[in-house]
Amino acid sequence: MSIVISGSFLTLHYRLAGPKGDIINTFSDKPATLSLGSGELSPAMEDRLMGLAEGAHATFELPAGEAFGERNPEMAQWVARKLLTQLGDPMEKYAAGDVVQFPTPDGLGSYAGTVLEVNDEGAVRFDFNHPLAGQPVTFEVRLIGVL
Repeated sequence: MSIVISGSFLTLHYRLAGPKGDIINTFSDKPATLSLGSGELSPAMEDRLMGLAEGAHATFELPAGEAFGERNPEMAQWVARKLLTQLGDPMEKYAAGDVVQFPTPDGLGSYAGTVLEVNDEGAVRFDFNHPLAGQPVTFEVRLIGVL
């Protein structure tokens, strides 16, 4: 039976939940595949997986701020309507609570921001913190395969 070590390639079901409920839950869908150390999971979550055996099912309670760091007020930023139009649909309407994907500067990835407010000129203030930053997190995992 395989054991999780640094660099392991995993097939697993996992669930991340904060005080308001699930943020990610793959248990009712296809399992996820990922490589430890690639940044797909936070270091705190990867640490919890170390030493688990293939087939293990475990739930971990991570204290506030450990999984995704503390909330950083500087991560709440205004984005001009002109830039939003360049990056997406010029007719897009934004409302508080919407989650919007942005391309990374190299165009190879993306990151998300949650709409906090929209001003009269159409500029939008986004929170680019992880939704679970500064919160306690429940991390549940069922390891299907470990390579």
